Amino acid sequence: MSADVSLRDHYCFGCGHQNPIGLHLTFERDGHEVVARYEPRPEDQGFPGMMHGGLVAVLLDEAMGWAMYIDRIFAVTAKMETRYRRSATLDVPLEARARLVRASGRRLTVEGRVRTADGVDIAEASALFVRMSPAQEAEALAALDLDAPDAFRTED
Repeated sequence: MSADVSLRDHYCFGCGHQNPIGLHLTFERDGHEVVARYEPRPEDQGFPGMMHGGLVAVLLDEAMGWAMYIDRIFAVTAKMETRYRRSATLDVPLEARARLVRASGRRLTVEGRVRTADGVDIAEASALFVRMSPAQEAEALAALDLDAPDAFRTED
């Protein structure tokens, strides 16, 4: 069973499908993790033929955020440590995965990784997220229209 939390009608750079320059990521639950697949585009280039490292970090940050968002826990990145293993080339699809490791009050520890579709490690990260206050969370839910019945849908 996988869950796909749809934010397709919003402008988030990572997952908003209305953002014309965004990554248009769609996350699904895979066990205790979330996963999204991404095919690098020519405009993602840093050095010739290589994906810009900052965009790899965006994939990690977005995946780690979704490791919480998929369970309706809304938090923001406070600190992120990234280790790059090798460059991502523009001609190989990528997979971003993340999972919630620990929660203590409003502090959440999350880990993520980006790999090629055939399992070659590109980068990994660990991050500290801070959960939004109940008022901020309610405001975010309302702005994203996530109280709609099909906003958090489950698929078999």
